[in-house]
Amino acid sequence: MSVTIDITGLPHERIVFGPSPLAELAAALHALSEPGHHARLHAWITSTSAGLKPELADRLHEADFLWRSARSDILLPPCPRETLAEELDDLDTMPDEQYVAAALEISCASQYGAGAPSPLVDAPTRERALELAATRGPRRSAFVRRMLTDPPAVRAWIRRLMEDCDQAFFAETWQRVRVQLAADARHKTDLLRRKGLAEAVAAVSSAVSLEETGTAVVVDKLSSGRTSAAGSGLTFLPTAFGWPHLIALHAPGWQPVVQYPVGSPEPSGGAPSVETVKLRLEAVAHPMRMRLCRSLARGEYSTSELADTCGITAPEVSRHLSVIRKAGLLTTRRRGRYVLHQLDVTLVARLGSDFLEGVLR
Repeated sequence: MSVTIDITGLPHERIVFGPSPLAELAAALHALSEPGHHARLHAWITSTSAGLKPELADRLHEADFLWRSARSDILLPPCPRETLAEELDDLDTMPDEQYVAAALEISCASQYGAGAPSPLVDAPTRERALELAATRGPRRSAFVRRMLTDPPAVRAWIRRLMEDCDQAFFAETWQRVRVQLAADARHKTDLLRRKGLAEAVAAVSSAVSLEETGTAVVVDKLSSGRTSAAGSGLTFLPTAFGWPHLIALHAPGWQPVVQYPVGSPEPSGGAPSVETVKLRLEAVAHPMRMRLCRSLARGEYSTSELADTCGITAPEVSRHLSVIRKAGLLTTRRRGRYVLHQLDVTLVARLGSDFLEGVLR
């Protein structure tokens, strides 16, 4: 499970690292909407939420489907600019059909990778958008209906909302974080120039890698997708508000964009892949392996000791230990003619946080 970005033949100068004020504002708005995802930002979220005027907070709630459960592609600029106003100007040039389709991603999430038609021109997609909006309540339904009926008016409303957020709290926040983000982007750009793309993407996150062939960037996520950067480019946007999210824009017809968190608290050696987390959960979920783990968590045991404790044969114990070992949760050492096994309790203790990070990534 991963998002693969084909970069065959893409010159390195078309791979850009740079901070985006619009993308950072969207990440900040997501943190305000889902504070449970961002415990490290508790102080900022609390103070910013307390300072919002009720009218602005109400408008943010009305439009939060743009950034709450999924980040709308319109909020991930492929060409980062110096100012929010410049990026909003770029967004204003996007055709209504493309803008509305991306804004109403809730209506085509299952078809994201295939490219659903715009609800402005396709009746079934339009009805699906209205149907899904209705499940979120009358305000959401009314908002989506207005967007489908009068896109220019709603687009202007969304721009004013972004500008009001900038005036209310984001301009000050951006001044504080943009230096860090620009420094990170310069560092990645320097790595790309001096050591190559593999080193640069590895520095982005342990969940981002370059295929051995050098023809694709792979983002490890609990979803599958494929896109190409040919003819456009690939943009990496650092964010101070992102962790634990790692966002990969891979919609057909869009330039691929990856938004990655800076200063993320990854464990030594990097966060485990989604596949590794899956293997570890499966390894400890089996009833017999849970019994074995009860002993292995307390000390070192040989295969014969475990067989005697659990009342099964030594070959059965070996098969179960093989599964736990393959998941990386078992340490083994030899003492004389005996092989002793023990559970790596540190890794098991991290399973819950690793699982949560994997599903939020």
